Amino acid sequence: MAGVGRNMVAPLMVLNLIMYLVVIGFASWNLNHFINGQTNYPGVAGNGATFYFLVFAILAGVVGAASKLAGVHHVRAWSHDSLATNAASSLIAWAITALAFGLACKEIHIGGHRGWRLRVLEAFVIILAFTQLLYVLMLHTGLFGGSGGYRDHDYGAGAATAGEPKNAPRV
Repeated sequence: MAGVGRNMVAPLMVLNLIMYLVVIGFASWNLNHFINGQTNYPGVAGNGATFYFLVFAILAGVVGAASKLAGVHHVRAWSHDSLATNAASSLIAWAITALAFGLACKEIHIGGHRGWRLRVLEAFVIILAFTQLLYVLMLHTGLFGGSGGYRDHDYGAGAATAGEPKNAPRV
């Protein structure tokens, strides 16, 4: 997987972005009704882990969607610089998604009557934990696996100025 390219990263990024937006929608709806105490919607309250799960799910959704925006920049630039920022933000998004994944598993384990929206949210968070991990692994193979087709620019500290050879002494 040393040559992970745009054709492999971009579709997974788009899929994860759409799934994170769905998580934001379902988590915000459930959290709003949970805070308002509206019990006329069946399954909003779930069990004791529901509130914590909803908080971490909405946090994972927001951070994950923001990291996918950095991913859009990376796919457009396709350089080592954008790869590093995208890999870092995606790793943080995966870590928060993994926390929400653990709380989803705890909520399922406790049981109780959970509505279809909570069950869909649990399923999306569980799927996102694995697809985001796959995305992070793809980015890190590009980070550590050689050039991977990335463009290396000759700029930054130590770069020669225009018209000078690279090894010319600077005064």
